[in-house]
Amino acid sequence: MDKRVYLLTIVSFVVGMVELIIGGILDLISKDLNISLGQTGLLITIFSLVYAISAPLLLTFTSKIERKRLTIFALFIFFIGNAVAVISTSYLMLLIARIISAASGSLLVVLCVTIASNIVEEKYRARAIGIVFMGISASLVLGVPIGLMLGNSFGWRAPFILILFLTLLSIAGVYFFMGKIEPKPSIPIGEQLRTLKNRKVLFAQLTSFLFLAGHLTLYGYLTPFLKMTLGLNEGWVSIVYLIFGVAAVAGGGLGGILADRFGTKHTIIAVIIFFGLSIFAIPYTIFAFPLFLIVMVIWSMLSWAITPAMQSYLIEASPETSDIQQSLNNSALHFGIAFGSFIGGLVIEHASVEENATVGGLFIILALGAAAISMAKRRNESKTLVSNTK
Repeated sequence: MDKRVYLLTIVSFVVGMVELIIGGILDLISKDLNISLGQTGLLITIFSLVYAISAPLLLTFTSKIERKRLTIFALFIFFIGNAVAVISTSYLMLLIARIISAASGSLLVVLCVTIASNIVEEKYRARAIGIVFMGISASLVLGVPIGLMLGNSFGWRAPFILILFLTLLSIAGVYFFMGKIEPKPSIPIGEQLRTLKNRKVLFAQLTSFLFLAGHLTLYGYLTPFLKMTLGLNEGWVSIVYLIFGVAAVAGGGLGGILADRFGTKHTIIAVIIFFGLSIFAIPYTIFAFPLFLIVMVIWSMLSWAITPAMQSYLIEASPETSDIQQSLNNSALHFGIAFGSFIGGLVIEHASVEENATVGGLFIILALGAAAISMAKRRNESKTLVSNTK
């Protein structure tokens, strides 16, 4: 397989890293800019919201631009966004920086997938796309501990300086190693949204949205939760995040194995149920740190175990629009991150961080309901199945 795919994976990792990196350094930014934790959490919300909206729009607007040139331009804008973050002296400046980074980053991820599928042989296409998405998933779970370690050692701007360096390397890599790739006709946004008329697809996408919303209601504010309820210092918080990240990456692989062995439907339902139980249990484990770690590892593994099963289920539910569904699912996930971090901010502002897990668990119950509706057979479907077997 073409080794340049791994360069694209690095680009996707850098983009994904920016999204949740704020989570580990919430308190540092809050103190430096003199804002509340809830306001700081909105920096995650705005990034994910802009990301989810921008991805399909920018892909349509830039459909006629040569892909290598567009990738370099998007990386340059991404660099500017993070440079603004480094020099930010106010909440407004940092908010603008997040918007610029999110918009350009959303386009970069789509371009990475597009280029990866074009530079490999057809038999390696699915594997290449999977490798690019591995960069995204790894960044979402490992970006926070990396940001936390750098932030605690050198200040909250340090993680963004690292991102600037990695972005420059990415620009150089794309410029010197990627060839020109002509654009292909894009699918109109209206046509993409029309696929949601399919009940199974609509509620499957809603499941992803609610699941991530529930997860981020607590995970987006895990640093203050660890400090306020368990009394952990910065060193231990970094260790907890590292354990969480490793477990989450392992959970993604486990989810794929379970889906292959037991089927996508059974895996999705089981993961949602046990994930819900684990997040509800979190507040009741804070009296014993070892017990908390055990439950947290289960929570973190299951947080990404659903992804491969859901992607496979969407292909099964609507094979003729599978490419569109993967794109829409990416937007659904980021809408979930945005909504969950927003709700988590409201909870921590108006109640306490101890309540974030319970509120997040309520979203997981709704996700279970959405999954059940998606997988339920209608009466006319059952009749058709019976008639076909006669």
